[in-house]
This record gives sequence, structure tokens and C-alpha cells, in this order.
Amino acid sequence: MNKHLASVLTTVNAPYSVALDGATLAHCLVDLGLAQTFPGQVSSFLGELPPAQQTEFATEYGIALDDLKAFAISFSAWSGENYPLAA
Repeated sequence: MNKHLASVLTTVNAPYSVALDGATLAHCLVDLGLAQTFPGQVSSFLGELPPAQQTEFATEYGIALDDLKAFAISFSAWSGENYPLAA
């Protein structure tokens, strides 16, 4: 596991008993229904990681920036939280 991915997963999974791997987290970022199953981890990704780190992760997993932003807007509307990429 590279240093960037380890940093992302440590931040996202730290407070939760269920740990997501990179592929599952990436899948959550393109599937709102799945993201709703792991709302804490997805919220941590969108709210605690700097946008540059979010976009680097997305790029590594083949998620286009426009798609990540659209997902952030949808997840923000569902969760009631505000996230930098949803602005």
C-alpha cells in the first residue's frame, strides 16, 4: 500500500470498527446507495481530507473530478453536511 492510500484509509477508518479498503471506498464515491451504508467513512473522506488528497485518491481509482464533485453534492444533500467539493 502506498503512503498516500495509507494516509487516506487511516483518516477515513480511524474511528470506525468496520474498515474500508481503497477499492470499497472508491466504489462508495460513485454509488450513493453504498455510501449510505458507510456514511461515517464517506463523511470523513469528504470532510476531513483536503480536497487535493481527495482528488488524488479519486484519480488513482479512475474517478473523474466532475463525478467526484457531483457525488459530493449528492452526499451533502443526503447527509445535511457541507463539504468543500460540494461547494
